[in-house]
Amino acid sequence: MLAADPGIHTSAWVNAAASIAVAFVVATLVDRIFRTRAAREAAERSSLSPEASTRLRFVRRLIYALILLIGVAVALSGFSGINNLARSLLASGVIAAAVVGFAARQVLANFVAGIMLAVTQPLRVGDWVTFDDNYGQVEDVRLNYTILRTGSEQRIVIPNELLASGILKNDTLVAEAAGLEVSVWLAPGVDVTRAVAALAQETGSGVGVAEALPWGVRLSVAGEPAPPAERATHEADLRLRCIARLQAEGLQQPP
Repeated sequence: MLAADPGIHTSAWVNAAASIAVAFVVATLVDRIFRTRAAREAAERSSLSPEASTRLRFVRRLIYALILLIGVAVALSGFSGINNLARSLLASGVIAAAVVGFAARQVLANFVAGIMLAVTQPLRVGDWVTFDDNYGQVEDVRLNYTILRTGSEQRIVIPNELLASGILKNDTLVAEAAGLEVSVWLAPGVDVTRAVAALAQETGSGVGVAEALPWGVRLSVAGEPAPPAERATHEADLRLRCIARLQAEGLQQPP
């Protein structure tokens, strides 16, 4: 019959469970207080600014995670065998640090990037952004990743490290409306000057030659700013108007 380890007994397990339960309850209460405060602030000011909303969400989740980590640390401290385990780990500290550091590198990188995003705020909750050809509204900025909601109600989960190191286009960082820009191709031999003048008259906006290639000329046509959620629809309408005008001028053959 095996003897029970004197360092681990029933009371230690009970105390550990109690510590974790208390930490969970405290974390939940603090999270609820943050939510209530945010709702009150939004009601008093009509709405929270995107900057305040983004930082508040990040800080709320950070505090929640820290309280849980403290609870787990307190729970583990109740086991006498933990000291022996800690000494063993310290004896091989270099190897342990290397293994843990390598395994947690991606998680820590995303966490640090999340802090940087919350402080510098190149994107905020509610902004309409383009990242890696994905266009949508920022639904949430979490500790390790950001959620992007597309116009088709899909959710794109982007690790924060990629956001912090990638090229991000934000349509609503400064203005509430997004500028429109579409491309229209002309076949070789078409009078480009006449086409530019016709499209400028049609749209009342700037038209420029974006590319001139052996197989055609690409014109860039600007449009009036539109709400970000309606950007795709307005760009489709602008593109259709341009094609119709070119066909009416005899500068483009119907398909």
